[in-house]
Amino acid sequence: MTEQQLPVLDEHRIVVHADAETTWRAVNQVAEHFSGRLATAYAWAVRCADWKATGPRPLAEGSTVPGFRVAVAERPHRLVLAGRHLFSEYRLTFRLESVSEEQTVVRAESRARFPGVAGAGYRLLVVGSGGHVFGMRRLLGTIARLANG
Repeated sequence: MTEQQLPVLDEHRIVVHADAETTWRAVNQVAEHFSGRLATAYAWAVRCADWKATGPRPLAEGSTVPGFRVAVAERPHRLVLAGRHLFSEYRLTFRLESVSEEQTVVRAESRARFPGVAGAGYRLLVVGSGGHVFGMRRLLGTIARLANG
């Protein structure tokens, strides 16, 4: 499915006090952090299509991290991570917009489809619990901290 075919879950944004290139590196560091043991085990357990880190580094189209394949990598403006597993098909799009030489806005848009009864239960567990929002806010905060050095 293309990005536009998946329903929008939410969008979060943060202003980062760094230039777009520095912020881009921070976004990539955070995406690479998905490659930890716990993320790999979880991706394998829910039968993600991409459950381990593969491909070129820094991240480029076709690279994978547990749970995601890089669908688009337009340095330093857009990174699209796509994935699917037993309960969901999803995309996470990071858009970086330079506000000035020292400020970049990062937008993180989540889209997902949760088919069937199992998908609905998974959505309730992940989205309905507030876990997704908590995770996205933490992810953006980490990007800002890394970029600000």
